[in-house]
Amino acid sequence: MGYTLEVALRYLGSKKRALISVSTALAIVGVTLGVAALATVMSVTEGFQAQFREKVLGVNAHVLVLKYSTDFREYRSIMEQVAKVPGVSAVAPFSINPMMLTHGDATATGVLLKGVDPVSSLGVGAPAGAPFVLDLPGQIKAGSLDGLRLPGAKPPERRSSAAPVLPTLPRLGEAMDGGAGDGGAVYDDAGRNLGLMHAIEEDIRRREAAAEAGVPENAPAPATTEDAVEPAPATNEALDAGAADAVATGPSGNVEPEGGYKSTLPEDDEIPKEVDPDACEDAAQVAKMPGIAIGVSLSKTLKLDIGDCVTVTSPTIGYSYSGGSLKPPVAKRFRVIALFEAGFDQYDSKLVYTDLYEAQAFYDQGDTVTGVEMKVADIDKAKDIAKQISQMLASGLYHTMDWEELNHGLFTALLIQKWLMSGVLFLIVMVASFTVVATLIMVVLDKQKEVSVLKAMGATDGEILRIFLYQGGIIGLTGTTLGLLLGLAVCKGLLIYGFPLDPKVYFISRLPVQVRLTEFLVTGVVALAICLLATIIPSLYAARLRPADGFRAQ
Repeated sequence: MGYTLEVALRYLGSKKRALISVSTALAIVGVTLGVAALATVMSVTEGFQAQFREKVLGVNAHVLVLKYSTDFREYRSIMEQVAKVPGVSAVAPFSINPMMLTHGDATATGVLLKGVDPVSSLGVGAPAGAPFVLDLPGQIKAGSLDGLRLPGAKPPERRSSAAPVLPTLPRLGEAMDGGAGDGGAVYDDAGRNLGLMHAIEEDIRRREAAAEAGVPENAPAPATTEDAVEPAPATNEALDAGAADAVATGPSGNVEPEGGYKSTLPEDDEIPKEVDPDACEDAAQVAKMPGIAIGVSLSKTLKLDIGDCVTVTSPTIGYSYSGGSLKPPVAKRFRVIALFEAGFDQYDSKLVYTDLYEAQAFYDQGDTVTGVEMKVADIDKAKDIAKQISQMLASGLYHTMDWEELNHGLFTALLIQKWLMSGVLFLIVMVASFTVVATLIMVVLDKQKEVSVLKAMGATDGEILRIFLYQGGIIGLTGTTLGLLLGLAVCKGLLIYGFPLDPKVYFISRLPVQVRLTEFLVTGVVALAICLLATIIPSLYAARLRPADGFRAQ
C-alpha cells in the first residue's frame, strides 16, 4: 500500500512538472506572437509614413512662399532674397490652377495644371550638377521634358481695359508758378487729395457768390457756348410737377428704344478663344504646340500617348467679367511630351505640368505666379528655414509653409494611426505577460519544498527573489528574441512578395514596409521590461516563504 501511494505521488509530481513545462512554453509563444505583431505593425505604419513623405516631396517643394494677394508680380525679387538663406539649395516660381482636359470624347475635370520654370524647377537646360526643386525628371516613364518651353517664349502681357481719363489738376508746386501738371494725383503729408480739396473749395466759393447775387441755389446754371447743345437741367419743382402730370395722364410718346429690344447672345456651342478645331489633325501644328507632362493614370483615362494633342480649358463656366470686359473661357492646345509616375495615384490622375508662361496665359494677370517654392538640403530643417524666411519677409504680404504644414492632415492621420495600432498590440504583449505570471506562480507552488530547503540552508530573501526573476527574464528574453526574428521574417516576406492594395483607396499599390533598427530595439526593450515586471509578484511570494510553511505544504 505504501509503495502504491509513493508511485502515485511520483506520477502526480511528474504530471505537475509536465504541466509547468507546457505553461512555460505557452508563455514564451505568447510573448513571441505579441512582439512579432507589434514589430510588424510598427514597420508597416512607418512604411506608410515614409512612402507618403517620399511621394509628397517628389511632387511638392520643401518650403513655399505665398502671397495673400493674387497679384504676385514681384516674385523675382523674392526669389533673390530667399536664395540667400542658409540651407536653401534651389528656388523656383510656380503657378497652379484647376483645369479641364479633353481628348476626343474623354474629359477629365478637377485637374491641377502646374506651371513651372523648366530650368530652375526641373533642371532642363541647366548646367550639369545644378540643383533643381522638383523630382519630376526622375519620375518620367516615357518621353522627355526638353520641349516643355517653346523657343522664344516669354511671359504674357497683362490684359486690362483702358481706364477712363479723369480731369486732373496741376501739382501743388506747378500750380504756384503756372506750370502744367503731368496728370498725377497730389497728396499732402496728411494723405489728403489736394485736387479733391481744391474742387470742393471752388464749389463753396461758387455757392457763396450765387447767394450774394440772390440766385437760388437750385437755379440752372447759365448756358455757355459749350453747353448750348444741352438743355438746362430742370429745377426740383419742375421735376415734381412733371412727375405728377405723368402719373395723371400716363406715359406719352414712344418709349421703345430706337431699333427695338434686340441683343446678341453667344451661341451655346461657341468654341472658346485660342482654339483651332482642326489643329490636332495637322502634324505640323501639333509639333509647334507647347509641351505638357501628364500622369500615367490620367493618360489612361484620356487615352493619351506621347505626341498626342490635348485641350486644356479654364474652369470658367460661360463668360466671366475680367479686366473691365466680358471674357470667354480660355482653351489652349498642348502636345503631350512626357508621361510621369509619382507612385501616388492622387498625383498621377490629377496633376499635369507645363511651362510657367503657358499657365499664366489662362488668366489676365500677366507675369504673376501663385508662389515661390524651394528645396532645402535637410528636410528635417524645413520648418526652421520656413520660420527664418517668414521673419525675413515680415511685411504682412507673404506667408510661408513647409512640407509638413502643407500636408498636415495626412501626416497627422498617419501618426495617430501608428500610435493607436501600437497601443492595441501593446495590450497583446500585456496579455502574454499575464501568462508569464501564471507560469511563475505554478513554479513557485511546485518548488515550495526546494525553497524551504534553501531557506533552511541560509539563503536570503534577495537570493530567492533573483532566482525567480531570472526565470521570468529567461522566458521574456526567449519570447522577445523569437518575436523579433519572426517579425523580421514577416517584414522581409512582405517586401519580397508584396501585398497588393487598391490605389484608389490607399493611394499606393503595394503595402509599404520599412524595417528600422530603432523600432525593433524599442519593441524588444518594452516587451522585456513588461515580462520582468510580471515576475515581481510571484518572485516576492517565493522570497517571503518561510521554511516551515514549505515543509508543511508538502
